[in-house]
Amino acid sequence: MASPEQVRDPDGAGVARFLAPLQGGGVVLGAILFSLSLTPSLVPREPMVQGLLGGLVFSVGYATWFGLVTLFRWLGVRPLPADARRIVMRVCLGLTGLGTAICLWRSADWQDSVRAAWGLPPTDTGAPLIVLALAAAIFVVLLFFGRSFQLLASDGSRRGRRFLPPRVANLLGGLAALAIFWAVVDGVGMRYALRAIDNASQLADAIVAPDLARPGDPLKSGSAASLVGWEDLGRWGRDFVSSGPEAAEIGAFWNAPAKEPIRVYVGLNAAETPEARARLAFDELLRVGGFERRTLVIAMPTGSGWLDPGAMDSLDYITRGDVATVSVQYSYLSSPVSVIVDPEHGLAEAQALFDLVYRHWTGLPADARPGLYLHGLSLGAFLSQETVPLLDVLGDPFQGAMWTGSPFLSGFWNMVVTRRQPDSPAWQPRFGNGSLIRTANQDARFARFDADWGPMRLVFLQYGSDPIVFFDWSLAWRAPDWLTGPRAPDVSPKMRWVPVVTLLQVGVDMAVALGTLGHGHDYVARHYIPAWAATLAPEGWDAATEARLVEHLRDLVPR
Repeated sequence: MASPEQVRDPDGAGVARFLAPLQGGGVVLGAILFSLSLTPSLVPREPMVQGLLGGLVFSVGYATWFGLVTLFRWLGVRPLPADARRIVMRVCLGLTGLGTAICLWRSADWQDSVRAAWGLPPTDTGAPLIVLALAAAIFVVLLFFGRSFQLLASDGSRRGRRFLPPRVANLLGGLAALAIFWAVVDGVGMRYALRAIDNASQLADAIVAPDLARPGDPLKSGSAASLVGWEDLGRWGRDFVSSGPEAAEIGAFWNAPAKEPIRVYVGLNAAETPEARARLAFDELLRVGGFERRTLVIAMPTGSGWLDPGAMDSLDYITRGDVATVSVQYSYLSSPVSVIVDPEHGLAEAQALFDLVYRHWTGLPADARPGLYLHGLSLGAFLSQETVPLLDVLGDPFQGAMWTGSPFLSGFWNMVVTRRQPDSPAWQPRFGNGSLIRTANQDARFARFDADWGPMRLVFLQYGSDPIVFFDWSLAWRAPDWLTGPRAPDVSPKMRWVPVVTLLQVGVDMAVALGTLGHGHDYVARHYIPAWAATLAPEGWDAATEARLVEHLRDLVPR
């Protein structure tokens, strides 16, 4: 058994450790990273967002220093003499304080460089006091949890030293504290937080807007003749089937007769299982004659079930209304939350719906069936891509797909970027000879390729400033390809890669990537239009018609 001297914690414990002063080296490293976090990233940051990011980054720096000190102490590395350490620390703190003040002063200019790339007016001020106050508050909260963990690990280590060697006891005490914290955060905190988010999203999904009447047209999902109840469409399903251009509006644009677009949607409450919801959507599609249209689109919505009007309305116009779109809701949660919780949650719905539609479609005569296309935005793009069995459909390929804002977890999108032609940038990769896959951003230049389109057209639309597309864990240790060479037109020329900091910057960017149409993760009709045209190859389409439709849908904004 260990002696009382061995059991005693040499670093102190309890309240004294919990209230110990900050380590100067940790403050220096945290302040350096905080200053670097003020530099521009993909999305312009408001002071509150910058303060949150700054607090996180400062905490990472402080925790890194604390870990290094703990490691060196465990290895027996002798520190500098007290007098020398005190002088060095004062110099470092002074220089760091000066550097932080300069970076705060320049932060508004850095953010304006992003805003200029997005065509936004400059900010009035970087609001340094708000940034500092919020960053300090975030750090204090995280420090509380960090010292609580330290206290718990120290207590476990002190108990273990009665029976074990000190280093073994320290290791086991740390592992025990980690297990307890993980159980509390993941098993309690995350569970209740996600349950609260899910319940709130479910309630919002069930609300029927008072100005939204049940459709009287029997060809509309949710009508009295529909296989799907009006309430079972969900919030975004009701909005989807009730909105969009009517045949008269489309005909007026083309100055020719047009058809009423068919929109089929099945909400999450319509059936118990993903397979049942997919079957219900397929049966509804059959009921309304979706396979009798010239164009048939399987569209996967975002995590909440939303379909972008910019994509859907432009599709209806380009096809002159001779189109049927079918979609199934798989979640109430927004795409960013769904990506964190379970990004493959909607895969069963996407796969079942594709299999049902494709199997029926291949059974129709080749000269009497619609052109079959896929579509998805954000998480919906990922799920749509995951359902494409390219090798299985080569014998009877569908006509194409238009995927927008493919998230970073998409293996298909990452393959296109990784295997792109060497002379093409990562933000607009050129894949192969362009006969199968083409990509574009706001410029929407799909014609610059070596070969004509083949029997299948796969089109990717993504903005160079979309953090949901270009986030990657390797940002912590490696500069991304999209920051080397020529940059996307809406990426700040002042953005620089910084280890760890850029990872956190782009991670925070994902949470604030919406709000400015035409940039970030907020896609707009004027960019959907050329992407759909490249996918569908509509008859009689030319630059003048494209410009006319862009102007016609100029005021269309997401609902």
